[in-house]
Amino acid sequence: MLSYRHAFHAGNHADVLKHCIEVMLLDYMNQKDKPWWYIDTHAGAGVYSLTQGYATKNAEFETGVARLWQRTDLPAPLQRYMDVVKDLNAGSAHLQLYPGSPYVAQALQRRDDKLRLFELHPSDSKLLAENFLDAGRAAKVVQADGFASIKSVLPPPPRRALMLIDPPYEEKHDYVRVVETLKEALERFPTGTYAVWYPQLSRAETKQMPEKLKKLGAKSWLHVALTVHAPRADGFGMHGSGMFILNPPWTLSNELKEVMPYLVQHLGLDNGAQYLLEQQAA
Repeated sequence: MLSYRHAFHAGNHADVLKHCIEVMLLDYMNQKDKPWWYIDTHAGAGVYSLTQGYATKNAEFETGVARLWQRTDLPAPLQRYMDVVKDLNAGSAHLQLYPGSPYVAQALQRRDDKLRLFELHPSDSKLLAENFLDAGRAAKVVQADGFASIKSVLPPPPRRALMLIDPPYEEKHDYVRVVETLKEALERFPTGTYAVWYPQLSRAETKQMPEKLKKLGAKSWLHVALTVHAPRADGFGMHGSGMFILNPPWTLSNELKEVMPYLVQHLGLDNGAQYLLEQQAA
C-alpha cells in the first residue's frame, strides 16, 4: 500500500520519542572520530510544514513537539533534540517546520558521514530528493522498498552505522518484515545499531513484535515505550509508541531514565500515561 503519508502525523508524541532517541544515538556515535552511515528504510519527505497541508488536518504536533517548544526545563537529551527543531525554524518565533528522521540525521552529520535514504512512496520520495538536493555525495536518496534494500548497504564500508526502521504498519505483514529484515541485518552486520519504531495499538502484533525482537540474538537490546493515554474502549487509534534498539550504546538507558518521566508528565493526556523501559546488556 502507498496511501500512508507521514505528514499527517508530523511532530506528534511518537515523533518526539523517535527523534529524541535518534539524536541520542547519533550523538553517541559522534563521540568517536570515525565516520558512520545512517540508513533510513522509510525516510518519508524529510521536512514537514506544520502550518499548511496534511499536518494541519489533525494538528497532532500540538500534543507533541509544540508542548516542548517554549519550555526552559528540558532534560539535556530533549534539549538537544529541540535544538535541531529550533535550528530548522531559525528566525521564527513560531513552530512552522518539523524535521523528519533524515533531516535529524543530517543535522548531526559530519564531513565523512553518509546518509542512505530509502522511500517507496513516489510523492514523498520526490520531496525527499528535493530536500536533499544540495547534500551531494553526503546523502543518497533512493525510491525503493527499504526492507528489500538492506542488501545494498550492509555491511557499510566504515563498519559503523545506525539503521532506523519505521514503516507505517498499515499492513500486518510489516510486523513480520521488520523481524525478518533485522534477522538478515544482524547476519550481514552484527555490530550495527538498529532502531525500530512501532505504534501502540489495540492489536496483538504490536505486543508480539518486541518479544520476537528480543529473541533475534543481538548481544544487547533496549526497549522503551511511551503511552500517552489509556487505550480507548472501542480499540481505535494509537495510544502510544515504542522504540526497540538492538546494540544500543551503554549510555542510552540512563539518558532515558531522565527523559521518559518528563515526557509522561508533559505529553500525557490522562491517567493512563506511563512509560516502559527494559533492556538486556551485553
